[in-house]
Amino acid sequence: MQSQDVAPRPAPGSPADRIVDVEQAEAALVEHYPRLVRLAYLVLPPRLGRGRRVLTAHALVQRALPRRRTSAPAIPSQSTARDGDPGYAYVRLQVVRTALEAGLPLRRRALPRRAQLPPLLPQVWGLRLFPRSGGADELALDQRLSALSGPARAAYVLRGLEKLPDGDVREVLSEAGVDDVDAALRGADTVAAQYALLDSTEFDPCSLQARPTDLMRRRQHTKAALAAAAALAVCGALVALPGGGWGPDGAAAPVYAQNPAAEAALDPGRLVKISPAAWKTSARTDFSVWPARGDLAGDDALLRRALAVWARPGERVSVSSTPGTPSGGPAGPPHLLYAGDIDTARVVILYDGLRIVRYAEPRDGTAGAALDFARVDGATGAEAAAVVLDRADGNVRYLTAPWVSKAAERDLSKPGAGAMDLTLTGGITSPLSSPATRAGGCTTWNVLQVTDASGSYLLSDLGELVPARLTAGRPTAPKEASGAEALRTWAPFACSLGEVRAQGVRSVNAWAYARQPLPDAGGQAGWVCTRADTWRGDGSRVLAQFHTPGGLFGAVTAQAGDVPACGPRDPHVLAGVLWKSEAGAWYLLAAGDRDTESVRATGGVSASGEGNLLAVPAKQGAQAELEGTLEGGRSIKGLR
Repeated sequence: MQSQDVAPRPAPGSPADRIVDVEQAEAALVEHYPRLVRLAYLVLPPRLGRGRRVLTAHALVQRALPRRRTSAPAIPSQSTARDGDPGYAYVRLQVVRTALEAGLPLRRRALPRRAQLPPLLPQVWGLRLFPRSGGADELALDQRLSALSGPARAAYVLRGLEKLPDGDVREVLSEAGVDDVDAALRGADTVAAQYALLDSTEFDPCSLQARPTDLMRRRQHTKAALAAAAALAVCGALVALPGGGWGPDGAAAPVYAQNPAAEAALDPGRLVKISPAAWKTSARTDFSVWPARGDLAGDDALLRRALAVWARPGERVSVSSTPGTPSGGPAGPPHLLYAGDIDTARVVILYDGLRIVRYAEPRDGTAGAALDFARVDGATGAEAAAVVLDRADGNVRYLTAPWVSKAAERDLSKPGAGAMDLTLTGGITSPLSSPATRAGGCTTWNVLQVTDASGSYLLSDLGELVPARLTAGRPTAPKEASGAEALRTWAPFACSLGEVRAQGVRSVNAWAYARQPLPDAGGQAGWVCTRADTWRGDGSRVLAQFHTPGGLFGAVTAQAGDVPACGPRDPHVLAGVLWKSEAGAWYLLAAGDRDTESVRATGGVSASGEGNLLAVPAKQGAQAELEGTLEGGRSIKGLR
C-alpha cells in the first residue's frame, strides 16, 4: 500500500527522473559496491601495482557520492537490477571519470587532481592486499588490458562488465571527459571479447589476499608505530563517546561517522510493519505483505540492536550469507517480519526487498550474536511461503506465510508413508527433523509440506534461511512435487539433495525423462535429471541419475554446473552409465529424453542406435563419449 504523502515516481526519461538525491546515490553505491569497485580496479592503470589499485579503487568508489542533489547522465544500464536507476548511472560515471583521471601523468605546472594522488583512506598498515590469482586466461587478459590506453580499457570494461552497447559506451566516455572516443573503441576492439573473465577473482578487489610488508623496516619503526596507534586510539575513543554511542547497540561495531540516510534505515521506529490483514486484499504473495509477528515486535531495544549489527557487525558476531548475497546494511527502513523468543534465543527477521536477514542473540546477553543473510529477490508464492526461524538438536522450525493454512512433515524417500501434521502457532511450525546438518549416510529426507488456498507444495531445508522449492516434471512445465506421481519420481533421488546444500538454491526440479529395459532380463531402470537453480541466476547444478529395479536409491551418473541442459532454456538431456548385470556382463547404457532420435557412443565403446536409448556390451572401466541427435537435426552432447 502506497502512502498518500509520497510523490509519484516520474516517468522514465523525464527530467525529474534524472535528478539524483544523495540518499538515492548512496543506496545505489551500497547495493552495487562490489561491482563498482571491480569497475574502478579494471580501469585504473596497471602501473600502480595490484596493491595500490585495490586501495585506490575502494577510495574512488567511496568518494563517488554527490554533495547535493544533482542530475544523472541519461545513459541506461543494461542489467535489469540497475535498469533506469539514475543513482547508479551517476555513481558509475563518477567512478569511470576519476579512474581515468588517476591514469593521467603528473605535470609540473599543473596542480595534481585528487585521483592522481595516493588515497588517504582506506589505508592498511603492515599488510599488502591484492586480489586472488586467477588462471592463465585471466593473466593473459590482464596483460592485454595493461597495454591499452585508459579510455580503451574503460571501453572494454563497460562493454564486458556493464553489458553496455557501443552507443552507451560512447556517452559514458564522453561524459567522463574522453576526447577521442572513437580511438578508445578501436583500442578496445584489439582485445578479444573474453568478457566472462572480468567476473573472475583475478579482478575482484573485494576478495583479497594479505601478505606482510617489509618486516625489517617495520621493526625499525616500532616506536613510531606505537605512538601513531596510541593517537588513533585516543581519537577513536573521543569520536565514539558522545551520545548515541555504541554501547546500547550490543554486538555492533562502534560508530565512527554519522549519515542521516543510514541512521533513518537503522531507526526501529521507522521499521515497516504490515497489518495482519493486508495480504488478504493484496494481489501480491511475497514477503512484502507478511505481517510483523512475534512477542517482541514492540521491543525497540532489541530491534535497535538487530539493525545496528546488520549495518556494522562487530568482530565477535558470526555472519553468514548464501552465495551471491550482499551483506551490507539496509538502504532504507526494512520490513519487520518477526521478533520474539525462540528456545534460548531472541530472534529478529527482517526483509529489505532483496534479502531476508535473521539476527539472533542469547536471552542473557549479546555475546555470541549471529547474523544470517539470504537472497530472495523475486520470491513469490511457494518461494515466499516459509523462512527458517530456528535450528536446534537436528530439528528446524519455520515461520510461515500468513496465507499458509496447514503444515506437515513428509519423508521424501517414502512416497506412500503420508504426511504428519505439524502445529501452527502464530505462523510458527512445531519442530521437524532437518536433513540439512545431518552427517553420515542418508536413509530419509524430511521436507516441509505447506498448504494454502491454491494447493500443497514441498520445501526442503538445505541449510539456509529460505528452504528450496521442490518441483517435478518436464522443465518447460514443472509441477509441484506434492502430487502422487511427483512423489514417486522424487523418492529414489531424495538424498541427492545433499549435493546442493548451502549453495543458495532457489528450486530443485526432478524430471523422469526415460525408462530403459535392462539387458539380461534385468527389468526396467529409470533415468531422472535433477536441476537445482540458484537465487543469483548462475551456479546451477544438474545431476543425471540412474535407478535400477529393487534399489532403494538412485546413483548419480553425470553432473555439470552452469549448463542449460535439463532446464527451461534447453529441455533436453543425454547421459550414460556402465552397468553390470546379474549374469556378470558389463554394458554401456545411455538414455536421452523423448525428443532424441538417435544415440552414438565413441571412444572406449563404439556403437549407435535409433531412438533415445542405447544398450551395448562394454568392458569394465571403459570410457565413452556420447552424442545424440534431436528432432530437427540438432546435436546434443552427453552430460558429464
